[in-house]
Amino acid sequence: MTDFAEVSNLDILAEARRRRTFAVISHPDAGKSTLTEALLLHARAIGTAGATHGKAGRRGTVSDWMAMEQARGISITSTAIQFEYRDTVINLVDTPGHADFSEDTFRVLSAVDAAVMLVDASKGLEVQTMKLFDVCKQRGLPIITVINKWDRPGLDALALMDEIRERTGLTPTPLTWPVGIAGNFRGVIERSTGDFIHFERTPGGATQAVAKRFSATEAAADEGAAWTDAVDEEGLLTIEGQDHSEARFLGNETTPVLFCAAVLNFGVRELLDTLVDSAPPAEARADAAGRRRPVNSDFSGFVFKVQSGMNSSHRDHVAFVRVCSGLFQRGMVATHGTTGRPFATKYAQQLFGRDGTSTDEAWPGDVVGLVNAASLRVGDSLYAGEPVEFPRLPMFSPEHFRSAHPTDSSKFKQFRKGIEQLDNEGVIQVLHSELRGGGTPVLGAVGPLQFEVVEDRMKNDFGSPIRFETLPFEVARIVDEDGAELLRTERQVEVFERSDGALLALFSTAWRLQALLRAHPSLRVDELADVRASDLRPKTRR
Repeated sequence: MTDFAEVSNLDILAEARRRRTFAVISHPDAGKSTLTEALLLHARAIGTAGATHGKAGRRGTVSDWMAMEQARGISITSTAIQFEYRDTVINLVDTPGHADFSEDTFRVLSAVDAAVMLVDASKGLEVQTMKLFDVCKQRGLPIITVINKWDRPGLDALALMDEIRERTGLTPTPLTWPVGIAGNFRGVIERSTGDFIHFERTPGGATQAVAKRFSATEAAADEGAAWTDAVDEEGLLTIEGQDHSEARFLGNETTPVLFCAAVLNFGVRELLDTLVDSAPPAEARADAAGRRRPVNSDFSGFVFKVQSGMNSSHRDHVAFVRVCSGLFQRGMVATHGTTGRPFATKYAQQLFGRDGTSTDEAWPGDVVGLVNAASLRVGDSLYAGEPVEFPRLPMFSPEHFRSAHPTDSSKFKQFRKGIEQLDNEGVIQVLHSELRGGGTPVLGAVGPLQFEVVEDRMKNDFGSPIRFETLPFEVARIVDEDGAELLRTERQVEVFERSDGALLALFSTAWRLQALLRAHPSLRVDELADVRASDLRPKTRR
């Protein structure tokens, strides 16, 4: 363990500069978990890449560790993975791939310094990708774009660049350019040198692809028309001003672009190099008042995720803390910003998917797992020295509601504990009313898949199988005491208290809400948060 007394401001700054903390965002099935495995493989953090769809002989992925994730082939919960590459500490925070878990993804994006936007070469920018891009843009996160699945038939490369420019407003500045059309991936032009990097397949893509470097002259002789076409297209990029500029990238004017086939581990090392060379390190973060706390000040961090059930051998409870400033040391006593009470950090872990190893220290940019931190909730701040409170994370407006009931009344204690734990983790919003009684909580969700997660975890993590009853509500609004009293006498509306004390009125339809507002002009209702679930979900036609 580093001697705290000997740590200088320069030491903290140096360690912060070594960190790269980023998230991968994409539409479901764009290859996000596969890319994560490929990055770990090329950084030598794992020896063999896992499978997202149960290929024979392949183990599961590091990031998708839940049984539901492995069965469905989609990411359901966010995970943090730390590894080193080129003397740089990489903190990769994987995000859920389904729109129903967009609230979890939003929390992750509050804890990172950059994002990798993964695009399926055959589909271009899909709905969920654009929704998440908008969140990144709002947060000012620099974005690196990766065109994945170039080993399969897909769109024209130049057409993809036009789509990125038109739909995101960012100028795409490719760092590599594909040789061979989509479906015939031979390699890439490295634009900074003009060299040709040729990729060779490995069995099943489970190990690192072999990359060989050739000069332009050698490539022209070997690749013929495919090379000539790629060079001509690459020349058009320069004419259009689509050359990489670090200042413009960090200023959110451009997005560097790379082409890869993650399942074959083609073009993955180039992404790692780009993260090290171009992605921003940990820097001063703004607190709730807009003041930026320097990275070399006293320790501070905030909780962006809480997760239980990661260790199957015992009932753990892990708080994911993004270190914002200073040196974190295991055993130090910090202040819990919400309560103002001392918080002892006895058990701390460096996270690697569901696995964690005890760690003695963490620096700005790192994600540390605090074990058995039952008093911490999503959005809480921790600090030493000068007080700081980081912006609270908004709770999305739920759009689906079901009452939960234990199937075995003798396990009501486990039922109550499990519902409370899932509420603390932010997996679901838990609502209570005097009319329904304390034994029948109502669960509010952004999307229906969340209920499946609740059902699975209540059975397997807490030993209390449950059943749901769908409730006829579509709209939730916050009301004050007077509004709650008024609405309790109305039809097609019900008032609940959320676990944080907020009063929520649930309306049968948006039309019913508008009718009540017209009938009672003094009635005050508020959105649950500045960010709504519908803002981050694909629109459906009725």
